[in-house]
Amino acid sequence: MAAAPDEHTPAGRYGEDLFPPALAGEGDRIDHAALVYDPYTRERLTALGAGPGTRCLDVGAGTGTVARWLAEEACADEVVALDRDTGHLDRLAGDRLRVRAADLTRLADEPGLGTFDLVHARFVLMHLPERREVLDRLVGLLNPGGHLVLSDAADVTDPADTGSPYRRTLDAMWHTLRETIGTDLAAVRAHPHALRAAGLHDVTAELVCPPLRPGTPLAAFWTDTLRRLRPALLSGGRLDDATLDEALAYLESPDLAELAPGMLTVWGRRP
Repeated sequence: MAAAPDEHTPAGRYGEDLFPPALAGEGDRIDHAALVYDPYTRERLTALGAGPGTRCLDVGAGTGTVARWLAEEACADEVVALDRDTGHLDRLAGDRLRVRAADLTRLADEPGLGTFDLVHARFVLMHLPERREVLDRLVGLLNPGGHLVLSDAADVTDPADTGSPYRRTLDAMWHTLRETIGTDLAAVRAHPHALRAAGLHDVTAELVCPPLRPGTPLAAFWTDTLRRLRPALLSGGRLDDATLDEALAYLESPDLAELAPGMLTVWGRRP
C-alpha cells in the first residue's frame, strides 16, 4: 500500500521509501509474487463462495490480479479494489470492478464503502502496527455470513542455520522491515486467535510453502525484493555487501535448497 505521506504518516511507513510504487519494475516485482500465490488465493476464495451474487473487497490490491479475477472469472456482482496508491489499478476499473484510493488505517473516514460478502487482504496486515484496529474495521465491513480472508508471510527457514548468507540476509530483511514499517511476523502467527477475538466463527488456517527454485517467479520476487532493500539492509549494519551478494547469487544457483517464507492464510465467518 502506498501514497503520499501526510501528517499522520511517519516517514517510510507502508514501505513507500523502501518500495516506491512508481519505481520502474515495481509492478513486475509484485506480479512475480502474484504468479506464485494467486492460485492458492483463488482456490480459497472459490471455496468460500466468491462468485455471482457476492460483493467483494480486495484490500491492498497491488496490481489488481485478485480483484480482476474476482470480477472477470469468479463473476462477483461487484468488486472494490482498495489501495493507498492506485497507479497499478486505475486501468482495471470497469462495470463490476471499482477502484478506490484509501488509507486502510483510516477506513472510518471513508464514506460509502458499504458492506461485503467477502473481504480479502494479502501481505497487508503484517506491515501495519495498527493491525488489531484494522482487523476490527474489516470485520465490521462484513455482511452476516460473510468471510474475512487474511494472508501474510510466515518465516519457516531452518532455525539452526544461523550463519549462512541466505539466512543472515532474511534475518536482516525482517529486522529492517520491522524497524522501518512495523512488520511483525509474530503477529501473523496470532491471526487465528485475533479473528476469533474479533467475533468471527469457523476460524481456520493453512500454511503453504511454494517451492523455491532458481529461475522461478518466486526466486525472482525475492531477488528483486532484496535488491530494492540493499541500501536499507547495508545501512543498518546487520549485513555487508559480500554477504548480500552471496545470498543473491544463491537464489540463482542450481544448488539452491531452501524453504522460502510461506503464506499463512486465515479465514473466518461473521455470524
